[in-house]
Formats: sequence, C-alpha cells, structure tokens
Amino acid sequence: MLSDIEIAESAKLKPITEIAASIGIKSAELYHYGKYMAKVESRAYKTPPKDGKLILVTAINPTKSGEGKTTISIGLADALRRIGKKSVLALREPSLGPVFGIKGGAAGGGYSQIAPMADINLRFTGDFDAIEKANNLLCAAIDNNIFFESPLELDHERIIFKRCTDMNDRALRNIELRVAAAGGKNYTRNEGFNITAASEIMAVLCLSSDFADMKRRLSEIVVGYDKRGNIVKCGDLNCVDAMAILLSGALKPNLVQTLEGTPAFVHGGPFANIAHGCNSIIATREALKRADYVVTEAGFGADLGAEKFIDIKSRVGGFDISCVVVVATVKALKLNGGAASEDLLGENIGALKRGIPNLTRHIRNIAEVFKLPVIVAVNRFDSDTEGEIAEISRAANDAGAKCCSAESFLKGGEGALDLAESVLKTADSPKGPTEFCYEIGDDYRVKLDKIARRVYGADGAVIEPRAENRLKEIEKAGYGGLYVCVAKTQYSFSDDPTLLGAPTGFCLRVKDIELRAGAGFIVAVCGNMILMPALSKNPGYLFMSISDDGNTIRGLS
Repeated sequence: MLSDIEIAESAKLKPITEIAASIGIKSAELYHYGKYMAKVESRAYKTPPKDGKLILVTAINPTKSGEGKTTISIGLADALRRIGKKSVLALREPSLGPVFGIKGGAAGGGYSQIAPMADINLRFTGDFDAIEKANNLLCAAIDNNIFFESPLELDHERIIFKRCTDMNDRALRNIELRVAAAGGKNYTRNEGFNITAASEIMAVLCLSSDFADMKRRLSEIVVGYDKRGNIVKCGDLNCVDAMAILLSGALKPNLVQTLEGTPAFVHGGPFANIAHGCNSIIATREALKRADYVVTEAGFGADLGAEKFIDIKSRVGGFDISCVVVVATVKALKLNGGAASEDLLGENIGALKRGIPNLTRHIRNIAEVFKLPVIVAVNRFDSDTEGEIAEISRAANDAGAKCCSAESFLKGGEGALDLAESVLKTADSPKGPTEFCYEIGDDYRVKLDKIARRVYGADGAVIEPRAENRLKEIEKAGYGGLYVCVAKTQYSFSDDPTLLGAPTGFCLRVKDIELRAGAGFIVAVCGNMILMPALSKNPGYLFMSISDDGNTIRGLS
C-alpha cells in the first residue's frame, strides 16, 4: 500500500473556490493560501448555531500511535456525503511537536485524509506561528516592564505567564533568565516554555466568539503579581492591541478539503491531555451554518477530550451535541487488557475481554454522566479477526451502544457507510438535554472530585499542598467560578499511565494549578504531566526525507 503522503500527493484536489462554493461561501470571502487552502471571512459566528447537527468523535484511551479518531472523522464525513447528506468537518490543526515526535501528523491517514496533507501538517496558514509570536510578545513586554521598573512594579519572582514554542523540547521546560536591568541592576528569574498547543493564547483563540471577545480575553490573562501581591493582567501592560494585530488573521478559520472533496474547517490545535483539546468555536459555528451534519473531534480518550468538549466548549459556545462516536481499536483494547505492545497482532480474546471494560466505561460515561447517545466505531485493521470484532460488538451492545466497523483508512468514505447510516439514525432521533459533570458554581475541589469520581472512576481527587495554595490564591483574587481543565496522561483513566483498562481504587493526584483567566478555566496538573512534551529516543524526524529539488517529501504521516 502507498504511504499516507504518497496517497495524498496522488489525489486530484478541487480548487478551494469550488469547495467554498459548495457550502455557500463566496470567492470574495476567501483569503487564498495557494490553490487548495484559504481562510474564510467568517460571518456565522455572529449568530448562535441552530442549523446543522453536531456529531462528536472521541475514543477509548489510546496507544502511543493514536486510535484513528481523525481518520474515522474524515471517513464519516465523506460517507455522509456519499449517501446524499450535506456534511462538513470541523477539526483541529496539527502541532509540529507530534509531527516530528512520536505520534505523527493530524490530517488523517490512508484514503481518509484532509489535503493538502504536507502543508496542513507542517505550517499550514501560519496560525501556530501567530499564536507563538503573540504569546512571546507578551513575555517580552513583561520583562521590559521589569527592566524599566515601570509603575506596575511587577514582582520578577512571581511571574506566572510562560513563553511557548511549537516543538517538543525538554530543555526548555525549566530555564533561568538573567537580565541586566536599568540603572545597572540585575535580576534572575525562573521561566519555562509550554508547547504552543498548551498556551493560554491558543485557548483564547479557540474559545473566542469573535474578535472583540478575543481582545477581551487577552486583556484578562493574568501574567503575575506586583510587589504588593496584587494580580497583574495583560491589559495592564497595554499590549493587547499589538497581540490582537498578530492574531487578526489567525482568528479566521481555515478551509481545506478531504481527498473526496468534503469541505473541512481546520482551525486551532490545543492538546486534550494538557489543554481543552477542541477546535475553535468560530470554526464549529461556521461549519454548523454551512451543513446539515458537522463532524468534529475531541482529542485523545473521552475522559479528556470529550469531557472538556462537553463541560467547557459546548457551554461556552452554546453547542448541542446530537450524537457521540467512540472510536476503538482491537489492538488498544488488547493493550488495555494486559497484552504486550509487541504482541497485539495475533488473536487474543482473553486480553481483549480484559481490556473491553475501558470501552464500556467510556460508553457509560457519555450515556450516563452526560446523557448523550453513543455509537462505537471499531477502526478495523487487517489483523483484526471476526471473533474479536464480534466480542467488541457484544460488549458495546450490552453497554447500550450500537457498534459499527469502519475501514476508512483503506476505503475512505466507502469504508464508513454503515457508521454513517447509524449516525444519521441516532442524530435524527429525539434526545433529552445534555447534562454536565459539574456545575459552574461548584467549588474547585468539588469540580475536581466530581470529574475524578464520575468520569475517571476514582475514589476522589487529592489536592496536594502546592495545588491547594494556588487554589487559595486564585480564589482570593476573585477567580472562583471558572471551568476546570485537567492535564493528565491520555493513556489511562487515572493520572498513572501504567494503570490501563478501567482501574479502580485510586485517587486523582492534583499536583499544581495554573490560572488561565483569559481562557476562562484553571488547569489542574495531575500526576507527572508536563506542559512541554519531549522527543522520544527514535522520533519521527529521523525517518523523514526531502528530495534535492525540495518537491518530494517522504516519511511524513
């Protein structure tokens, strides 16, 4: 079989003007990035979404290679078009960290991809660059105010806003800044980088309803404290407009297409294990105005991405989810059942049965905690046996979910036709109101405890002393009513990546709290989670090559 990039390069794409016209976007509303990519002068965000039906794709706890949520999302949207429905995708942008690291890109795979694949996976329309520059402009302004001893009297030992870069770089996790200040004084302060996907600027862009809302959110970012112990915000540094200038183009959603010509809004790229894990509110609203069915996804397992999509994004954006698709693979369930990572290809019903509780817990969370209808999509591979597929189907049905096999990787939209029919039937059926894991007015400790118990299956949340002190600071400053964004491993319901399956008898260990007032949430850092990933021993960049004329790339996936 051809590699992902060879398949993408061989595809015959339509001009982006034709893709835009198919969903009612005029050529004058496009900002072109070549023939096949454009930004859209979005108008739909000015009114609440009310037209299309929203289908959320999530997954079980994944293996290190991911479980194919994007591949299934693309295949489902293509399949809906094949059966005569007007469908549109709303996806996140890839980060260069995973592209050159362990997981690869985020443009789908096989015959279920968005295109042009190389451009989307590499630098796309420059949104990540703009976010990084706006973030680091604010950091430069912070240090400039300290250098000139501005009337703000920033305390250089209590700066909480960090620089960012879109690359896995462990050396930047903790750094020491030594700056020669005005008047011959010197100061040293500890600093660090987050990956751009985990930056507050990324969250602000993705959760803003329009440009004015983005400026408001930027102004509310807390950068640190003054020497009297008072909060200092980005707005106090008078650089909001300069940052907004850098972000003015990035706020416009990007339009591309699948290999089968389905329109795709690809915008924003926060990670679900360290951020809120969903594409932008503006892009989702634009898609809902342009289609009868919108397929979107939330990162990693449903305990992370789907919980945050429902508890944060859907409440901020006013979205009503019609149906949730939980993606599972035989190999991931066997891994969750104790099979060795090098022994996942042969039939192993015993390991599969032991791992299936991971799937059923995700199903029951969606159905019982959030009161949403669930469909299981088994992302099928050649090594999967009929017996294994039947075992998953029985377990899903027993948990109250319809189960469909999907072969989008090998067959594109054709491989997801059964899934599309099931999604249509479910999405078009009446359902009750969505419920949430916690109430906005709950104390933070209650919110964390509810997430731990109701979603993760834990015995509760343990707030460690550093995190408790930060909560008290945050509450004292008047930020007691924000959402909660948990940062933890994606490999387990717990904060321990080795506790696979559906573990019990554990507590969620909350080690630190970060205030993201502009985004409207706190980040609860759990276990050994770090907001700057690192490269593995054999990262993806080792296997990439480009021809001497610069036109042919290989090894990108």
